[in-house]
Amino acid sequence: MGLLDDKTALIFGLANERSIAWGISKAFKEQGACLALSYAPMVEKYVHPLADKLDAMFVEPCDVSSDEQIARVARKAKKYFGHIDILVHSIAFAGRDELKGAFYHTTREGFRNAMDISVYSLVALTNAFHSILRPGGSVICLTYYGSVKVAPHYNVMGVAKAALESSTRYLAYDLGPQKIRVNAISAGPIRTLAAAGVGGFRDMYKRFADVSPMRENINIEDVGNAAVFLASDLSTRITGEVLYVDGGFNTVGVQMNLDAKESGE
Repeated sequence: MGLLDDKTALIFGLANERSIAWGISKAFKEQGACLALSYAPMVEKYVHPLADKLDAMFVEPCDVSSDEQIARVARKAKKYFGHIDILVHSIAFAGRDELKGAFYHTTREGFRNAMDISVYSLVALTNAFHSILRPGGSVICLTYYGSVKVAPHYNVMGVAKAALESSTRYLAYDLGPQKIRVNAISAGPIRTLAAAGVGGFRDMYKRFADVSPMRENINIEDVGNAAVFLASDLSTRITGEVLYVDGGFNTVGVQMNLDAKESGE
């Protein structure tokens, strides 16, 4: 018996085998969920082979900046499944130029795009799908520690993730009476397509394992396992929360120089 037997999960944001959405999709499949997938049109050639590996029968493109496309996918999902149990938002975007240099160089258009695709899309998807989410259902989104602390070069994405976490709380309040939970997972740095656009990511990734209490990096399987918990009945009374999957990195207040500490300096 799997933790997600008899549950249907619709996952937005699958891009390739390195994406967090892929880790979640695999974990959901292993726990018995029926999978539906949605993706940005430009990554279609990567998504369909992955969907075949998961035996996903519902695979739809969606530009989440378009209300019409979101509504189309919602109509198709309702017709195909009737109801769904889990909605996953694994979507984020900011222009490459916005992820380097000073935050105050952020352009108006760059700010608007980051907020629209990374944040408002969660609101829009929840609005489109809440009527077909069963009581006991779960909405999950992905965030990052740069929402609450400065992560160099993360810039407008940090601001967008802060807005995403706030949206999670407001959506949890709205959907609570329907017994639908809304939570976020804050994952440590992972080598994904999106991370590749953040200046200095390689150095940050290497340093992470030195600083985090568990002294190791995070992978998409770790996030997938956490998502299974939030999607399952084990988390029935948990909503409006941010679950950190970062080896305890967020608990470290001072990132001391480990070499200096060991030498007694």
